[in-house]
Amino acid sequence: MGWSVLVSGLPLIFTFVAFVQLSLVEDAQLTPARFMAPALLAVCALAATWLLQRQLPYYDRVLLPLITLLIGWGLAEVARLAPPVFLLRQTLWMVLGSGALLGAALLPQGLRWLERFRYTWLLLGLFLLGMTFFLGVNPSGAGARLWLGAAGFYFQPSELLKLLMIVFLASYLSQRQAALVEVNVQLHRWRIPHPAYVSPLLFMWGFSIVLLLWQRDLGAAVLFFGVFLAMFYAATGQGIYVLASCILLIGAGAVGYHIFDVVALRVDAWLNPWEEASGRSFQIVQALLAFASGGVFGQGLGQGLPGAIPVVHTDFVFAAVGEEYGLIGTLGLVVAFMLLVSRAFRIALSCQRMFERLLAVGIGALFGLQSLVIMAGTLKMIPLTGVTLPFISYGGSSLLVSMTMVGLLLRLSSHAIALQHSRGEKM
Repeated sequence: MGWSVLVSGLPLIFTFVAFVQLSLVEDAQLTPARFMAPALLAVCALAATWLLQRQLPYYDRVLLPLITLLIGWGLAEVARLAPPVFLLRQTLWMVLGSGALLGAALLPQGLRWLERFRYTWLLLGLFLLGMTFFLGVNPSGAGARLWLGAAGFYFQPSELLKLLMIVFLASYLSQRQAALVEVNVQLHRWRIPHPAYVSPLLFMWGFSIVLLLWQRDLGAAVLFFGVFLAMFYAATGQGIYVLASCILLIGAGAVGYHIFDVVALRVDAWLNPWEEASGRSFQIVQALLAFASGGVFGQGLGQGLPGAIPVVHTDFVFAAVGEEYGLIGTLGLVVAFMLLVSRAFRIALSCQRMFERLLAVGIGALFGLQSLVIMAGTLKMIPLTGVTLPFISYGGSSLLVSMTMVGLLLRLSSHAIALQHSRGEKM
């Protein structure tokens, strides 16, 4: 218990130091109101550590301090980049997310209730997503209406749908794994899975993609595609389907370039942003300038000008990290996400049941792909897509769902580590 509290305390120290620096830079004094968010984070992190120690005999001891670091870093960035009300909302979502994390990790029924009702969970997510066509709003007052809102709080159903899609895919693929691998039909020189087994999977997944494209939520659609490929490969080991799907994705991107203005804009900005540096490519150009001004060690938290980037607290928060924390800070953030993904895959390798293994693979793939897509897009390595950087960007629904997924990983790790201890192995 003492070791866990010590490790959990290091991210909290980092968070408090960041808020001290912000308070001194922006207010020239230490104001108590500045420390409400890190204080609540400390309460939630220490309470979660204590409860997990008491209720779960074994669990992955790296995950909780790691996400405490990421969440604390995210709160500091929201405090730096957004109006004060945004920090209040993000803090409240963090408290709710802590409850969701503990609920997912400590539910006594295990995870079979997720596996059993796969169609129910997915249809619930699709229903909430469909509600945005009729009751959807945009908190900024303009743009795609991807949120459901009430009393000043907004929830983005596509964030929940990511988790529910992973649950659906894990359940379906685990029950149909043998049939998908062994029962094939001949198509010219290739053998493909029998349509009777793969059609329901493709229909539900494809319907979700169509809804997201209809809403112009292209970032979520890309993530759904990537996670599907990762989980399908993990279940079947058929790399040829992944290669064929990637080729189809490139073709779909070419078609989308001519159909969707937003796709054309982002591809043009990726190929040559300097032609319209003060117009359509303003965001990406300002992001590149922010990375350049950060150098190796950064300008220091509160010392740069990341506010010159529109909506920097959501899509471009990685550029703010690059400007004020420099190359060292960005590499540290990349390593933190790599560690998170590697722990998820390590948990997957330790699970005995196929559903649990695929669930951990899906969560790890989602964290990895989402982080890679937004970080590479901000650096102009790939066309930019509108997704959040997990735990760091402002976004309550993203934070809530991400913490719930970490709770599921903690639950899965508890089963796996307990089994390994019974065998005298080490994780």
